[in-house]
Amino acid sequence: MPVLARAQSAPPADVPVAELDPNTHPSRRPPGDEVVMRSLSFLDTPYRYGGTSRATGLDCSALVQKVFAEAVGMQLPRTARAQAGAGKHVSRKALRPGDLVFFNTRHRAYSHVGIYLGNDRFVHAPSKGSVVRIEHLSVRYWSRRFNGARRLINPPTQLSAVSDQ
Repeated sequence: MPVLARAQSAPPADVPVAELDPNTHPSRRPPGDEVVMRSLSFLDTPYRYGGTSRATGLDCSALVQKVFAEAVGMQLPRTARAQAGAGKHVSRKALRPGDLVFFNTRHRAYSHVGIYLGNDRFVHAPSKGSVVRIEHLSVRYWSRRFNGARRLINPPTQLSAVSDQ
């Protein structure tokens, strides 16, 4: 299996967006809403680099992988870098709940991923010693490291967004 160069800054080629029909999906909610709701069920799960378990901890890409598998039955690649090639590019201004947001946190592009919730917020598994939590995209740390976003599912969500509380 080829190894991706670390200096590469563009995501891999686009992979088709999953056209999920809410009428045939087992959930009564649209897929984007299901992704948001499922992601919130992981709040306070411990972070563990390379981890893939809710019980023992998981990292950012495992969080995304598990949420999409459980919410809409979509199988995603294991790493944030590989996930950056899935779906379609979407601008920051056009973000909708359920979109993936990517960041450069390890001095390389697409090294971190989260799930956009709406209202400038995203859920992610940040780093060692922390837990899955919600943060604001506009916070300077995240805003400066933002690499882009990808939309994996259609149609759009019905939730307006997760509200600030």
